[in-house]
Amino acid sequence: MQGRAMQRVCQGLAFAESPRWHGGALWFSDFYTRRVQRLDPASGGLRTVCELPGQPSGLGWLPDGRLLIVSMLDRRVLRLEADGSLAVHADLSRLASFHCNDMVVDAAGRAYVGNFGFDLLAKAPPAPAELMLVQPDGTARVAAGGLMFPNGCVVTPDGCTLVVAETAAKRLTAFDIAAGDGGLSRRRVWAELGALRPDGICLDAEGAIWCAALRAKACVRVREGGEVLARIETEAPCIACALGGGDGRSLFIVTGEVSGAEEALARRSACIWATRIDVPAA
Repeated sequence: MQGRAMQRVCQGLAFAESPRWHGGALWFSDFYTRRVQRLDPASGGLRTVCELPGQPSGLGWLPDGRLLIVSMLDRRVLRLEADGSLAVHADLSRLASFHCNDMVVDAAGRAYVGNFGFDLLAKAPPAPAELMLVQPDGTARVAAGGLMFPNGCVVTPDGCTLVVAETAAKRLTAFDIAAGDGGLSRRRVWAELGALRPDGICLDAEGAIWCAALRAKACVRVREGGEVLARIETEAPCIACALGGGDGRSLFIVTGEVSGAEEALARRSACIWATRIDVPAA
């Protein structure tokens, strides 16, 4: 797949993260411009959905269609109301060890939110962190501890399994999801990734996971157990990925340099690319 055609669909971003295909468009966060944005890949039209002083990251939707957004620096999950206002959905400041990051929201409206666990940009030593569970009513608790930089997450279509990227541990970790309250149990390694550090991930219809390899210039497709089924090379470090498009066969890949806000805003080198793949989104 190294020779597969790649189309650049968006450029000039500061640091893009958490791409999601929803409602016929690609939604994503741009950390350092503090914006959640919506891209129409067909026309190239880009619209700012909202701005967050606390720096947006993970995105997901409640069953009623309202958008949930991770506000990283103040460690909260915000909710975008129908009138365009932002409300606090959950305050995670007492649960999270450090800045919150990515999130997945399941069909019942339960949100699973990761956090750094340590100051990555200051090059602090890695430390264990928590994966937090936010119920649809906003109540929150730690669902799993001792994770090494819990980052991108996916939930299987049957709602029974959650897989989280442990960036600092270079692995994907799976949990069973309790049918009642969404609690996590039976922690296990889903895939060891060798030298690759997974960041954003997405799930396809065959149960394989596409992983953006943080700081590596590649996005890889992995089967449970760790077999790498495909590898797509990128021009810059690979940050996140999402499957979407009308038929679910467009793979959107986010690239960019990992840096602080000042440098990223000056450089504006983050891009989103698209390529066609064979197996659609789960």
